[in-house]
Amino acid sequence: MKCPFCGFQEDKVVESRSVQDGASTRRRRECLACGRRFTTLEQVVQLPVLVVKRDGRRENFDREKILRGMMLACQKRPVATETLESAVDEIERKVYDLGQKEITSQVIGEMVIDALHRIDQVAYVRFASVYRQFEDIGQFGEIVEMLSRRGRRRRTRRARG
Repeated sequence: MKCPFCGFQEDKVVESRSVQDGASTRRRRECLACGRRFTTLEQVVQLPVLVVKRDGRRENFDREKILRGMMLACQKRPVATETLESAVDEIERKVYDLGQKEITSQVIGEMVIDALHRIDQVAYVRFASVYRQFEDIGQFGEIVEMLSRRGRRRRTRRARG
């Protein structure tokens, strides 16, 4: 590490501390030439993942864009922001765990739909209607019926258990 004061390239680490919930390491260093101390912040560098849109455009993966879409779907619903942030963290982890340089927006959209399905059924229907481009009321009816069937099965299983 190059000393910001004298430019010498050798130093010793005096103290290391984990910050940002372990996402970074703060290090106090001392220059071996001038003896002055300085601080560095060490972070893992994520390679950028490109999202391939339906029209073929490519843009950088943006977790904030996913969070905004989920928050919009959950507007006026009893869903905590922390719940949505955790879901976005999980989606982001899955995207990077794929280890691919590019991922389609459809794959990410399905991850969001799956997460919203577990979080809130109304938000799920709202997001699905936009994402899957519902064109008539029949498509809403199909998805509501599917959710109703699943709800009845869960209640029946709980009653037996």
